[in-house]
Amino acid sequence: MGSPTGESGRRSDEGPVDVTLTRGFWIGQYEVTQAQWRRVMGSISREFDAGHGDHLPVYWVSFVEAEEFCRRLTEAAAPELPSGWEFRLPTEAQWEYACRAGTTSAFAFGDSLTKAEANFGRPFRGAPPGFPDGSATPVGTYPPNAWGIHDLHGNQWEWCRDYFHGSILGGVDPDRRDQPGSPNRDGSYSRVRRGGAWPEEARFCRSAARLPFEPERRSNHIGFRVVLVQR
Repeated sequence: MGSPTGESGRRSDEGPVDVTLTRGFWIGQYEVTQAQWRRVMGSISREFDAGHGDHLPVYWVSFVEAEEFCRRLTEAAAPELPSGWEFRLPTEAQWEYACRAGTTSAFAFGDSLTKAEANFGRPFRGAPPGFPDGSATPVGTYPPNAWGIHDLHGNQWEWCRDYFHGSILGGVDPDRRDQPGSPNRDGSYSRVRRGGAWPEEARFCRSAARLPFEPERRSNHIGFRVVLVQR
């Protein structure tokens, strides 16, 4: 897990480290959409300003709200789920494993990323509803990785379960859900976001790229996807 020392655009907090995942999990083929959010949660906290539509990823959603979505989804699906299974946000390790789909290159598509493969590098222009430059795009617009999963590079940053630390955690089934890292200047602690987004440079969309964000804050280029796992 993480990037080799010679990878272009890498940061010092990207490992690499050895990780073993001992339990399987299911991960969403797409980022959670605006229609799915409304079905589970009702209205969004503010107006969508970077693309609006049922098949676009939801954004302006905090980590706290994304976790609540997972809790409500688990509750609603309980009659159909196997005993002991739940929906939640992925750990960093689960997210990167799914993103790489067996690859060791900077991206699931190789060591470079093109505009035909992902939604990235689009400056925000206050775009009205529609999908011009400066907005998210409908989930599944771009090709999937080798495991059939879409938009892990670009479109929206995605919340992960872990608190942000200055290095990736290795070992067996690593999970920093309850292990805060170093505090921010205001005393808060950040969670991890992964995958890059529509306004970012390609280097932030690499499989190993990771950045912090405070869990109570929202952005028009941060969304999430869910995993289904055993507790």
